[in-house]
Amino acid sequence: MSLSLAASTAPLAAARVHDLLVRVRKSAPRVHAITNAVAQNFTANVLLALGAVPSMTVAEDEVADFAGGADALLVNLGTLDDTRRAAIPLAIEAARAAGRPVSIDPVFVNRSPVRCAFARSLLTSAPDLLRLNPPEMDALFPGRAGVEELISAGTVFAVTGEEDKIESKGEDFRLLNGHPLMARVTATGCAGGAVLAAFTSVEPDRALAAACGLSVFNIAGEIAATRSGGPGTFVPELLDALHAMDLNDIEARLKAA
Repeated sequence: MSLSLAASTAPLAAARVHDLLVRVRKSAPRVHAITNAVAQNFTANVLLALGAVPSMTVAEDEVADFAGGADALLVNLGTLDDTRRAAIPLAIEAARAAGRPVSIDPVFVNRSPVRCAFARSLLTSAPDLLRLNPPEMDALFPGRAGVEELISAGTVFAVTGEEDKIESKGEDFRLLNGHPLMARVTATGCAGGAVLAAFTSVEPDRALAAACGLSVFNIAGEIAATRSGGPGTFVPELLDALHAMDLNDIEARLKAA
């Protein structure tokens, strides 16, 4: 399916990416991440390396307080058990009431009609950001049905793959950073979604926030790949690259069409 995305209306510059990274580090936003069981530890460490703060409870009696008090909410459907099914609507409602950005990562909705239906029910909240890959996009929005309505309501689509595409009612971006080794370690995509959520907490232009967050995470992946010997050493190198990234790294590697 063609995503019919326009070229970027404002080419992404390294200085813009670095500015948002600095703002994340200075503000140390807390991201409440309702994510899958496989991804929790890695996601927390990625947020800490970035300069953000993770919280992750899915307990029904406290998730609203955590989500409402956080700076951003990430909902990842990777392991959609009964506890998370109950917690997710409460967290979204609390984050919305507090005026916090909500990001949804509808992982594997293309593999499960039940999960796809649950994800569709969450779209009534018009999330600030939807991060998904092309098969998930096809499953959730067959023939792009409903995409334009969500975009008009302010939702930004970050469609990730060999080329990352960001679509919004304002700026659109095409991003070309990343490394194949990122797909050889579990939960990199889930952790990357948490990075995007952190960036939405410091930038009201959600398309710009998503473009900068994806660029930072994928550039870190490129740097890690040059320093690691394979998947086993890639993870610590990725964390180090996120922690140490500076303007020179971004200027040297940023690829945005």
